Amino acid sequence: MKPKLIHTSDGLWVFDKPAGMVVHAARPEDKPDLLAWARTEGGAPPTLAAVNRLDKETSGLVLCAANRDVLAEAGGWFAANKVHKEYRALVFGRTHKKGIVRRPLQDARRGRSLDAVTRYWMEGALPRVTYLRVRPMTGRKHQIRRHLQGIGHPVVGDARYRPRRGDYRRVPGFPGRLWLHCLMLELPDGTRFEAPLPAALDEHLDLLAGEHQE
Repeated sequence: MKPKLIHTSDGLWVFDKPAGMVVHAARPEDKPDLLAWARTEGGAPPTLAAVNRLDKETSGLVLCAANRDVLAEAGGWFAANKVHKEYRALVFGRTHKKGIVRRPLQDARRGRSLDAVTRYWMEGALPRVTYLRVRPMTGRKHQIRRHLQGIGHPVVGDARYRPRRGDYRRVPGFPGRLWLHCLMLELPDGTRFEAPLPAALDEHLDLLAGEHQE
């Protein structure tokens, strides 16, 4: 799977990153990364830098900046929580129809807990799992994964924040990856970017829905 260039203008580049690729490689074994691919194959300038990041296992939208000025401005949007992000996740168990998680999360770099807020809405109830629309209101490391595990609904395929009991892969037709995708980004001026579910996740939903109807 290769990244897809979704949009570029005014120094902003938006990519749809596949699962299994890091945004910026810190170790040789993580290469090729999204930024390297964008510079060598996507036509991006050598100064391209990521404004937001996704975990290696998570797919979806990543916003990048072509130069320092754009990076500083866009980074300010994220720091002020002015960029709306929306994810899709498949989690174990049956959640409420909607909910909000307000639980501080430990920040290893700062050495203290930071406020963290995540909202979610049920998009579909399937056998043993729930399909969610998730919106992180803050931007902490692994926030969605940690919050959902904390309320007893870990993300399917999460080997790190796994279920307290049982196998993190125990779902029929398990697609072999973390079931988390950043589907939408909305900038402060109302500009929206969307990346549809990867085929593997879309097909998995269809499989589970078909079993539910039988």
